[in-house]
Amino acid sequence: MRIQFTKMHGLGNDFLVIDALSQHLSLRPSQVQKLANRHTGIGFDQLLLIEPPSRPDADFDYRIFNSDGGEVEHCGNGARCLAKFVTDKELTAKPTITLNTACGLIELAITESGLICVNMGKPILDIELLPYQAPPQPNKTQTVSLNTPKGPLEFGLISMGNPHAVTSVDSVDTSDVAMIGGAIQRLEQFPDSVNVSFMEIVSETEIRLRVFERGVGETLACGTGACAAVTYGRLLGRLNPNVTVATRGGNLQIEWDGIGCDLKMIGPAESVFDGEFRL
Repeated sequence: MRIQFTKMHGLGNDFLVIDALSQHLSLRPSQVQKLANRHTGIGFDQLLLIEPPSRPDADFDYRIFNSDGGEVEHCGNGARCLAKFVTDKELTAKPTITLNTACGLIELAITESGLICVNMGKPILDIELLPYQAPPQPNKTQTVSLNTPKGPLEFGLISMGNPHAVTSVDSVDTSDVAMIGGAIQRLEQFPDSVNVSFMEIVSETEIRLRVFERGVGETLACGTGACAAVTYGRLLGRLNPNVTVATRGGNLQIEWDGIGCDLKMIGPAESVFDGEFRL
């Protein structure tokens, strides 16, 4: 069976996008891993499936699989790519697209400049819903102390539908992202693992960010990680409502007015090539 796909990326965070509206397939984790291999497969950070909507208020269902084959709840960069995909492939003519994800509905719109604006909803500030299994350390900034190979470090725990632990650092260039990120992901407090972000605050309107994603490793950009980092910086009182997030793959714009408000992410999406593989 031949499956058609499109290779896409959002700031270097790259995806294999499959139209499962007209193609019927069921992928095993081992098959996803094989396709994700950058030496013997196609290579990608995540595989994205666009499926018929399972609820009446959505245009499409949106499913995400990490390169290790595990299905996850959300991917912000992937959502932007999916909006471009369904528009380019003329699967919809709507100016605003509603996607149903494992964590609820998200709305997307392509701006006149070609950037995609995603309404990510309200950040989830209940630590237990992350999930995080440890005695709470109550505070207004979502901060907990976690043991790392470098000693105890403070992290802000934020969910954007998927779990994030964000730490503020002096420099992302000198941060041991893989060692610390991997150690945090293995902590028993995070039964579903966690995405680990390293945030360098440049000013009230700009941060630099590196993210060690669960099931993938470090990526060139992470949309939900950018959202979680700005949320944490705002809770700390160190960031303004509109923030530029500089990743290794490029810049995102994050807008969040504060608790009780929806958060918006604005950034690019690019198509690389179309192809097909045999399943």
